[in-house]
Amino acid sequence: MEASLMAVLNKAEGRLVAETELDALAGLGEDEAIELEARVRRARDKAVGQYRRPASAAVAEHAARGMAYPENQRARARAEAFERALARASHRVAVLAKESAASLRKERLDVARAAKRGGRAWPGGEEMVPRQRRKGPEVTPEPTGERALRSAARERQRAETLSQGARKQAKRDSKR
Repeated sequence: MEASLMAVLNKAEGRLVAETELDALAGLGEDEAIELEARVRRARDKAVGQYRRPASAAVAEHAARGMAYPENQRARARAEAFERALARASHRVAVLAKESAASLRKERLDVARAAKRGGRAWPGGEEMVPRQRRKGPEVTPEPTGERALRSAARERQRAETLSQGARKQAKRDSKR
């Protein structure tokens, strides 16, 4: 991190920001990275609040943002340091979450494949009842009832009728 941004932080804040350096983040697990991200987010929120409150008061005092800008350089630098640290921590959490999701997905697919092959994939899996044959009436080849009324051809016909009516109405309305 830039030395100018680190210079505005006290020791505790400097240690927190140092925990978000890439080499320090590499050794963290998902839970530790999430906890670090939460700590950095709280520190960032505090620094941003401490920057914005005096900045908005200075604008009212000077009647211009440009004139108030130089007065709050240190608070702005602190806020920026924490923004960058939060970005690094959030990126690490996202990478770890993506890896975890891929791992869980692979595990879930392996369980499903094992169950499909007939292996015992979960507790009680071998006690499952096999799929039963359908006992109901056979499906008729031609649609009946509501199914007969909702085919693609019928929907096109219904839409065409509606559009013809709309065109006729528009023609009548334009003559008025």
